[in-house]
Amino acid sequence: MEWRKFIKGKNKQRSDLIPGFHAVKEALTQRQALLGQIWVDEGKHSPRVQELISMAEGKAIPVNFKKSSDLDHLLSNITHQGIIAFAKAFQYIDLEQLIHDSLQIPGHALLIAADHITDEGNLGALIRTAVFFGAHGLIIPKDRSAQVTEQVRKRSSGAYLQLPITRVVNLGRALDTLNKKGFWIIGAAGEGTGTVYQCDWKRDVVLVLGREDKGLTDLVRKYCHQIVRIPGAGTINSLNVSVAGGVILSEIVRQRLHCHVNI
Repeated sequence: MEWRKFIKGKNKQRSDLIPGFHAVKEALTQRQALLGQIWVDEGKHSPRVQELISMAEGKAIPVNFKKSSDLDHLLSNITHQGIIAFAKAFQYIDLEQLIHDSLQIPGHALLIAADHITDEGNLGALIRTAVFFGAHGLIIPKDRSAQVTEQVRKRSSGAYLQLPITRVVNLGRALDTLNKKGFWIIGAAGEGTGTVYQCDWKRDVVLVLGREDKGLTDLVRKYCHQIVRIPGAGTINSLNVSVAGGVILSEIVRQRLHCHVNI
């Protein structure tokens, strides 16, 4: 089949697959995506499909109409909505470069460390949340953690293109490096001694978020200067990591805005 030739042919450069309308549309608006071509289910004729086709044609990106089975062969376990883009392989940023870039405005650096979040949907949603609230980057472990996969790209609706992401061999060592660079390491956990609203976020910060089922690992806890909690009033004692991240990031933005304007 043609799709096999595209992936396994003479071109040795690996391509990332971006599935779904929102993710592909976002990629079409981002110069760094460098799309090679787009596949569209030949049975799809909705206005939003036509919009994407027009956007692609405006950027001289080839659009190929394929059988539904061809798209399913590429992404059999992901709801691709009948559209898949082929993009230049995603590049993780170096940790030192991420630190350097985030410290351009002293006291305002905001990084997120994902402590072995394995669910791709959660990681994708967290990436989109991080971009919405203006985080400067994300740190993930190389092992026992979700990576930037097709599912993550789809779940983030293309927001992964706007967030520098670094992978590290040892998350604890990375946090130690950040500590030495002057970052305040703050973990989020239900047993935190203070709330997110009592914490001072007006400094260079690394927010560490753990898995919903296991929370922060013991190794990571050792490097946290402070562990905070989100106070709740209901009977559920935990939140999805992207929701928890959104609550905390909202408070960070509120405090930092309050430094400059009266709100």
